[in-house]
Amino acid sequence: MGVSDKVLGGTMLLAAAAVFIYYTSWAILLPFFDSSSAVHSYFPAREWAIRLPLCILLVGLFAIGSFVGLTVMKENRKAAQKIRLRTA
Repeated sequence: MGVSDKVLGGTMLLAAAAVFIYYTSWAILLPFFDSSSAVHSYFPAREWAIRLPLCILLVGLFAIGSFVGLTVMKENRKAAQKIRLRTA
């Protein structure tokens, strides 16, 4: 039948919390550990703490812009077709 909304929502919430904790540890807490510490082996280079969210933001903005642009173009085509049918 499918997964209930509560289970899906709980799973999504758990995944978001895990990503938040990992990223916060990586970006904020990691500088306080010595660079020779074993903790550094669990995280990518610190420069990616900025690059990765920036890339995700750019892809997201591109997707939203593309969706809005395609929607506007479809609505304009529908309006133009209605006007052509009225005048014909």
